[in-house]
Amino acid sequence: MKGMRLAKKLGFVALLVLPAVLFAAEPIGDQTRYIGDTDRDMNAAIAEARRTLDQFLAVARNPPAGATGFKLKVMLSDANGTEHFWFTPFKETRDGFSGVLANTPDKVKSFTEGKVYAFKRGQISDWGYQLNGKQIGSYTVCVLFKTMPRDEVARYKHDYGFVCEN
Repeated sequence: MKGMRLAKKLGFVALLVLPAVLFAAEPIGDQTRYIGDTDRDMNAAIAEARRTLDQFLAVARNPPAGATGFKLKVMLSDANGTEHFWFTPFKETRDGFSGVLANTPDKVKSFTEGKVYAFKRGQISDWGYQLNGKQIGSYTVCVLFKTMPRDEVARYKHDYGFVCEN
């Protein structure tokens, strides 16, 4: 809860970053999207990701055939603001989690892409993986699609297997 209060105090920054290496031709580049901390859809997506986190972690510990790309989205803050980043790979630790920061920070300057950081469960805002080419989880990404041009959304869905209910 302390992390959520901090996010509301500093403002909510959601980060949509998808690995460009999956594209064969002219991939869509990584994108940063800013969403207010009072956005109902984003807050609902985070709540759903947190509600289902234990199920995700159970699958990540014992992945089924065809499951790849396990990742956690984590809220990080410093004096410059707050952003949410994907961490992959990640592992559970005695005190929480650690993982490799998979995105380049935009606002938050005290973290570096490619470095390993420790984080707590309360900082996790989303999770995701692919199962036989279909994106599982990634609830916050589906919310971000609402703010993006339709052609970009279609490309992400096609290239990454997103199946969003909206």
